[in-house]
Amino acid sequence: MEYTQLGRTGLKVSRLVLGTMNFGPQTDEADSHLIMDAALDAGVNFFDTANVYGWGENKGRTEEIIGTWFAKGGGRRDKTVLATKVYGNMAADGGQVWPNQDKLSALNIRRAVDASLKRLGTDHIDLYQFHHVDRTTPWDEIWQAIDVLVQQGKILYAGSSNHAGWHLAQANEAARRRGSYGLVSEQCLYNLAERRAEMEVIPAAESYGLGVIPWSPLHGGLLGGAIRKEREGGAARSGSGRSGDALANSAIRAQIQAYEDLLDKYGLEPGEVALAWLLTRPGVTGPIVGPRTAEQLASALRAVELTLPDGLLADLDEIFPGPGPSPEAFAW
Repeated sequence: MEYTQLGRTGLKVSRLVLGTMNFGPQTDEADSHLIMDAALDAGVNFFDTANVYGWGENKGRTEEIIGTWFAKGGGRRDKTVLATKVYGNMAADGGQVWPNQDKLSALNIRRAVDASLKRLGTDHIDLYQFHHVDRTTPWDEIWQAIDVLVQQGKILYAGSSNHAGWHLAQANEAARRRGSYGLVSEQCLYNLAERRAEMEVIPAAESYGLGVIPWSPLHGGLLGGAIRKEREGGAARSGSGRSGDALANSAIRAQIQAYEDLLDKYGLEPGEVALAWLLTRPGVTGPIVGPRTAEQLASALRAVELTLPDGLLADLDEIFPGPGPSPEAFAW
C-alpha cells in the first residue's frame, strides 16, 4: 500500500480510503468486520464513515459496527485513521426533527461528536468532517466549537464534504482570522465521468493545503464495466440508481462503450482503471471505495498497483474531457 500526507498535515494515510456506507444496510456486522480486517491487513489505514450511515430507522448503525470491530482489540483502533461526519439529523426517516439536532451549530456539533464517540467506542476522531454546507451558521461559531473539541482531545482535524471552492476559501479565511487550523480535507464527487470539481473545488483545495478525497469514484457503477455486466446478464451495480438510468441516455452509453472498448484493448478492468486514474490526479489523497464484499475490496486494492501509460491517459481524456483550466474554462 502507498501512503501520502493528508493535505498540509503530518498525518499519513493510505491512498485508498475504506468507505463504510454499506456496513449495516448492505453488509452484515460479521462480514463488515471481515472487510475491515482485510483492509487493515492490506495496509489501508484510512476509514471513512458518517453519523447518519445505517439510514432510515438505523442511523448510527454503521458507527456501531466500527465500534464493535475496534473493541476486538489487536491494535485495530491505533492502526486506523478514523473519519466521520456531522450535519444530518439523526431522527428516523419521517420522524420529528427537533430544533438544534442537525446542521453545524455549536450545540449540535457538541452533541453529535459525543454521540459518535460513544457509538464508535473510541475517545477521539481523527478527522471530523462537515457533511454539507450549513448556510445558516457562521464559520466563526463552527470554528469556535471545533477549537474546543480539539482542545478537549475529542478530534484532531476538521474536514469538509460537498463544499464549493468558495466555501473552502471562506472557511479557511475565517479560521485564519481566529488562529484556527482550518479545513485539512474536502470530500467531493469526482471521477472520470464527473470532473466539474476540477473547475474550482480542487484548485481551491490545493491552494489552501486540503487533501481531496473523491467519493463515488465509479460514478454509481457506471465506470465499473456497466455495459459488460448488462450484456452478461447481471444488473450493473448502482448504489444510487444512476448507472441504469444513465445508460438509457444514448450519448452516455456511447461514451461508456468507448471506455470499455478502450480498456479491453489494454486488458484492464474498468473499475480498477477508474480508481487508478484518480490516483494520478493532482491534489487527490485517495478515493473512497465502498465494498459490500471482500472480493470488491480485493479489486479496489489492485488499482493501487496499476501504472497507467501516458497513451491511455490521453485516450481517457478524449473520452471524458475535463472542463479545462480555471478560470479560462468558464470565463472565455
